[in-house]
Amino acid sequence: MNESLINPFSITHPTAVQTSLYALALFARFDPSGRFVAGGRADGSAVVWDLETRSPIRTLDGHVKTVTSIDWSRNSRYLLTASKDWNAIVWDLASDCDPIQRHTTIRFDAPVVSASFHPRNSKIVLVLLSTGEPYIADLRKEHRSRVELCEVQEESDEEGAAVPSRPRSAMTVARFDPLGSHVFVGTSAGTILVFNTRTKTMVARHKITGAGAIKGLEFAKSGRRLVTNSSDRTIRQFNLPQYAPPNQEREYLEQELEPTQRFNDPISKTAWHAVSYSPDGEWLAGGAADPAAHKIYIWDMSNDGQFASALDGGREPLTHLHWHPKKSCIASTTNQGNILIWHCPHPERWGAFAGGFEEVDENIVYEEKEDEFDIEDEEVIAERKRKGEEIEVDVEGGVDEEMEVSAGANGAAGKLDEDAAWADEEPDDDVGRWKIKIVMTDEYT
Repeated sequence: MNESLINPFSITHPTAVQTSLYALALFARFDPSGRFVAGGRADGSAVVWDLETRSPIRTLDGHVKTVTSIDWSRNSRYLLTASKDWNAIVWDLASDCDPIQRHTTIRFDAPVVSASFHPRNSKIVLVLLSTGEPYIADLRKEHRSRVELCEVQEESDEEGAAVPSRPRSAMTVARFDPLGSHVFVGTSAGTILVFNTRTKTMVARHKITGAGAIKGLEFAKSGRRLVTNSSDRTIRQFNLPQYAPPNQEREYLEQELEPTQRFNDPISKTAWHAVSYSPDGEWLAGGAADPAAHKIYIWDMSNDGQFASALDGGREPLTHLHWHPKKSCIASTTNQGNILIWHCPHPERWGAFAGGFEEVDENIVYEEKEDEFDIEDEEVIAERKRKGEEIEVDVEGGVDEEMEVSAGANGAAGKLDEDAAWADEEPDDDVGRWKIKIVMTDEYT
C-alpha cells in the first residue's frame, strides 16, 4: 500500500494555518493524544480546547498570578500548571465538578518558572524556581519528598585534596528526558547538568562553548538527540552519550558536547522563543522572536538539517510553539493570545487509494474482458480461502514505543532498568480509559 496512506505525517511539514483560537493565551501545548490543546494566561487561569469542535471545554481558575508553564500527564488525565504565585497545581480533568477543583497544590518559596510531570508517573513533578533552583517533588506516600538538584561544587587536585570549584551558576531550564531516568538542567553559564532522577545525584556536566545562557531544551522522541536554545541566538542539536548508573563515589562525566548541527537566522540574527521536534524527529521547528512578524522556521533533520521552509503567520509576533504529538500539525501562540493551528493541506489524489486505479482528465469507454464476470467454481473459491487462512499474521506488530525510547536513551533494548522500576512504584490513576466532562462556555462566543 502507498506509504503516505499508512503514515500521512511522513509526507511533509505544516504549511498553512487551519484555524485560529482566540484563547487569550501566553503559550499552548497539545496533549499526548493530540485532541486537546491547553493554554496558560496572564490572569492566572488556563483553558482547554477541543480541536475536534474548536471550542473551549474547560477553564481552570486556581492561580492569582501569571501561569508560566503547562504540562500533560502521559494519558492526558492530569494537567499541571505553574505560576508566579509560587504554586504548582495538578488538575484532574476526569472530575465531574464544575468548575473543576484542584487535585493537588504544591507550594514553594519563590515564583515557579516551570513544572513538568515525570513521563511514567504524574505523582513525580520536576519544578524550577525563579531563584534558579530545580526540585523534584515526589507525591507518593512511600517516597514523599522534595529534593533540590545541586551541582557538584568541589573538584580534586592532583594530590586528591578538595579545592573550590567554579561559582554556582543559576539554573535556567529543567526537563525530564523522554524516559524520565534523567533530568537535564541548563544554566546561565552555558552548561548542561544531568541528574539521575531516582538518586537525585549529578551524573554528567556538559560544557557548550559559546552558547551563553541556556534558554530551552527539547528532546527528540527517541531520547537520543537534544536541541538547545541559548542566548547567543543559535539553536544547537547534540547526540547524547550513554550515562553510567550512579555509584557510591558519586563520580560524574565531565564532557564538552559538540553540536551536530547549528541553526540561526543569518540575515536578521533573530533570537528564538521556542523550538520543537516533530514526532518522528525528522523535522525541527523554531519560533523566531521577531517583534514585527509571526515567523516559524522549519529544518529537515533527515536531510542533514537543511532549511526547508519559513512559515508566515501574520503581523502578530510569536511567543511560543509546540508540535503535535502524532501528526503534521503545529500550535503557535501570538502575543495577542491567539493560538494558530498549522496543518499540511493535501490535494485529493484518488489514484493513490488502490492499485491499478488511475485518474483521467476525460471520461473513457471501458472495454469489458471476455471472462471478467464469469462465475467462479465454488471449489476454487474454497481452496483460495483455505490457503489464505494458513498464512501466519503478526497480530502484535510494531515495536513497543516505550521500550524503543528506553533503548535509545540507555542503549539497553528490551529491558527496563531500576530507574524505570522505581518510577512505576505506587503508580498514579492516569489510565487510558477515562472521559473528560465537556463543559461549553460562552466566554468566547
